[in-house]
Amino acid sequence: MMYMNTKTKGYILGTIAAATYGMNPLFALPLYQGGMNPESVLFFRYMTAIPILAVMIKARGRSFKVNRNETLTLVAMGLLVAISSLTLFQSYNYMEAGIASTILFVYPIMVALIMSLVFKEKLTMMTGLCLLLALGGISMLYKGGDGTTLSLTGTVLALASALTYAIYIVGINQTTLKHTATLTVTFYVLVFGVTLFIIRLLTGVELTVPSPDKWYLWLNVLALAVFPTAISFLCTTSAIQYIGSTPTAILGALEPVTAIIFGITIFGERMTLRESIGIVMILIAVTLVIAGGSITSYMVRFRKMFPRLPHRRS
Repeated sequence: MMYMNTKTKGYILGTIAAATYGMNPLFALPLYQGGMNPESVLFFRYMTAIPILAVMIKARGRSFKVNRNETLTLVAMGLLVAISSLTLFQSYNYMEAGIASTILFVYPIMVALIMSLVFKEKLTMMTGLCLLLALGGISMLYKGGDGTTLSLTGTVLALASALTYAIYIVGINQTTLKHTATLTVTFYVLVFGVTLFIIRLLTGVELTVPSPDKWYLWLNVLALAVFPTAISFLCTTSAIQYIGSTPTAILGALEPVTAIIFGITIFGERMTLRESIGIVMILIAVTLVIAGGSITSYMVRFRKMFPRLPHRRS
């Protein structure tokens, strides 16, 4: 029973992580329109999230202490997350956020390949099917303008974001951090990650802030800090510890579904047949991931009901 509870908790956390991470463009794009650059948006996003997590650690009675090996790993994880955030947010300047998000979601394949090639995790047929369904569904969600050419710079930035995020997801599960408290891991990942943006701002990138007459944009900064940062990173780390890197990555396919839902509910967009098919494909993929173990056991039971008869010799 405990095994089932742990798995269920992991899938729920993975779903929340995906849904909240999909809110990045929702809150970031208005800040760009308000005159802010990616480095400034991310600097304020991380600096706002860090004290929120610090309060959560104190409130739950957790410790801030980490040993030397954990510190070195946390530095690496923090920089990976920061690079992934920066390259994704920079890609928004070269292409539509929807296209960038579509390209970003090759990261589940990268996670599966890293786990298979480096850590010898068996890539099952079910996992492969889920990856194909998820990617097919995501591609159906993409709405491109007729005759538009894909930006090479934007594509490279989005792929770099996917690769660094994939390495981060694998790293959390395969390093000394696997058994470290989730809140502590997330706190230090942001602390070490924000140093990248501080360095960028100190070496020539202008620090931009919303103009005084657009004070309400600070609510977007707060929302970025809470939803796709604090909540998403916390849930991602927990989900990885409960169900592993590959299933958590495949659940990430729900992220663009979030964008579609917000588009319909907030911006009054209409869902097309193509988008409906894409969402159904993603939901099937996610359902198969969650039910994967059960499906395999049922198939084995079904086969045992019809054993092969021995071949008769003539």
